[in-house]
Amino acid sequence: MDDTYYEFGTPADRWDRARLFFEAKEYVAAARILGGLVEEVPEQVAPRLLLARAYYHSARLTKAEAELREVLALDPVEDYARLMLGRTLERQGRAAEAAPHLRMAAALTGDFGPDAVR
Repeated sequence: MDDTYYEFGTPADRWDRARLFFEAKEYVAAARILGGLVEEVPEQVAPRLLLARAYYHSARLTKAEAELREVLALDPVEDYARLMLGRTLERQGRAAEAAPHLRMAAALTGDFGPDAVR
């Protein structure tokens, strides 16, 4: 596919297209579109979070981690980004680093699970 396809249209058009690719589990294509959007509007959390999810699902964990850390720099109480960062670190075999992020995500959502000590 031609690179201009990923850059074609307004930001809203590209956002819609990226979401369609993501929903179709075409994570690499979604990431290509979202990468351009993130460059244009680096302060917006939603495109960056979806980009991190696309990276995660396409097993590009280092890139997912970087995007999730950027999301959390912009919005430290973004609970889903916190959970995803924990899961991303776990998937990389970094359970000790993941644990605080997973605990923070649980605290932010109030979802402590059945084994949680209150």
